[in-house]
Amino acid sequence: MIRNATRADIPRIFEIRAAVRENRLRDPSRVTVEQVCWFIDHGGLFVWEEDGKVVGFSAADPRNGNIVALFMDEDYEGRGIGRALFERACDVLSAADCKRMWLTTWPGTRAERFYRKAGWRVSGSEDGNLVFEKAGP
Repeated sequence: MIRNATRADIPRIFEIRAAVRENRLRDPSRVTVEQVCWFIDHGGLFVWEEDGKVVGFSAADPRNGNIVALFMDEDYEGRGIGRALFERACDVLSAADCKRMWLTTWPGTRAERFYRKAGWRVSGSEDGNLVFEKAGP
């Protein structure tokens, strides 16, 4: 089930983020606890909890229309959880009336295929990442 993240989820969020096979952080220090807390405090960070364990999360920034994160525990991939978390992040941006929704991901990844299948289009590149966009509401 999807729920708003809490500060108690922070260690698990960092654990999931560090364990991904693709889209690994080049510099893990770029994501801080303070940044995660901002998303928690402003309702933009969601987790999927199954059997009492957080297995995925998404984050959306209504200030600029950015989907900041969508990551899963690999043992729970392929069950539709990522899609549900992604839709919840998009809902946050729609509710904030973001005219431009965007995200970045590495080229040639499962994430790239996921976003293309979801109807997002590549609008450019940034630091070696593809920039995907979708018009807002």
